[in-house]
Amino acid sequence: MTEFLPYLIAALIYLGVATLYWRRTEVSSMWPQVAVSVALAIHGWLLHRSLFVPEGMNLGLTHALSAIFWLTALIYWGTNLRHDLHRLQAFVLPPAALCVLLQWALPEGHILAYAQSPLFRLHIAIAFTAYSLFTFAALHALLMAMAERALHRKPSIIRLPDFPPLIGMEKLLFQIITVGFALLTLTLASGILFSEQLFQQAFRLNHKTVFSIAAWLIFGWLLVGRWKYGWRGRTAVRWTLSGFGVLLLAYVGSKFVLEFILKR
Repeated sequence: MTEFLPYLIAALIYLGVATLYWRRTEVSSMWPQVAVSVALAIHGWLLHRSLFVPEGMNLGLTHALSAIFWLTALIYWGTNLRHDLHRLQAFVLPPAALCVLLQWALPEGHILAYAQSPLFRLHIAIAFTAYSLFTFAALHALLMAMAERALHRKPSIIRLPDFPPLIGMEKLLFQIITVGFALLTLTLASGILFSEQLFQQAFRLNHKTVFSIAAWLIFGWLLVGRWKYGWRGRTAVRWTLSGFGVLLLAYVGSKFVLEFILKR
């Protein structure tokens, strides 16, 4: 029970603050932000303890998901310092809470013995940040779709909090996608260098590589469409979710098949 306690505390803080944002339109005090920072600190400590083991680095599926949603919540928390995203955190904190509990409940191990390589650690840091930014973008795109429905007073199956202006949400979406695209480009480039250093093979063509390149092309074309054709609204949402879905297949899908189906 003692081992489970920090996981439970972090999850409860996430859920408690999310519930507050769901139930109230405006939150004037700073204590919810302080509470989230405490949960992020606990979550980060748990991740560091689980990821970095004496044998190398444990990149099991639940640990990877927990790291991605920790970074996503951290990005939301940091972005909120400049933009009013209080209400939008109601959507990102529950998945973060779920991932903390999954990290404890399903501690599947996938130890990478070559994780001591500085290049590999840099590659992983860039990749996880890119995945987290695109997770942020996908959640944000879904929120934009919900906000548009609410604007037209279309019925929804769930009670929604008030949203910031759509123009501001759209601007933030493309800022996040631009940074995420740059980091995904670095991820692919560093992956090639890392592969050449460890495996003496500059390019390993597998399903993960194919899906990652496909996601890179989708997000790249979305940015071109935004710049050249002024894409926005539903078009931007569809392309964002399509790119995120392909990226999800590249990493999470492959790890799920390997660890939980093939047991590798």
